Amino acid sequence: MSKAKEKHAERLRALSLLGKDLTRRCRSHCELCSASGVKLAPFEVAPIQDIPDTEHAIFICDVCVEQLKTTKYIDVDHWRCLNTSVWSEIPVVQVAAVRMLKRLADKTEWSADLYDQLYLEPDVLEWIENDAE
Repeated sequence: MSKAKEKHAERLRALSLLGKDLTRRCRSHCELCSASGVKLAPFEVAPIQDIPDTEHAIFICDVCVEQLKTTKYIDVDHWRCLNTSVWSEIPVVQVAAVRMLKRLADKTEWSADLYDQLYLEPDVLEWIENDAE
C-alpha cells in the first residue's frame, strides 16, 4: 500500500474512533438536518486539523454529506433544516450550517433572509470565513 493510501486509511480510522462521542453529542440525529434512523458519518469541517477531533467534526447523514461535497446540484428544499442548525450551540455545527447557508443565499429568498438575521460570535465568524475547503 502506498504511503498516501496508508495515511488516508489511518485518518479514516481516527475519524471512526470519534463515532461514540459524536453519537452522544447528536443523540443519533444528523447534526444538520436532524434526520434520525439513518446512517450517520463523521464529516470534518475545514480547516482540517492534524489529528481529528470532535471540535472540528460533525455527525451527519449521507444526504448532507453528498450535498456538502457537491457544487453541481443542491437540493434547496433539503436545506430548510438550516433554520434550526444555524442556531446550534455547537460551534462546528453552526460553522457547517452557515457555510451552506452562504452557498444558498443567492439561490433562494428564505436563505438570504435567514443569513441576514444571523448573529455570530466573533470566533465562529472567523472560522466560517477561514473556509479552506
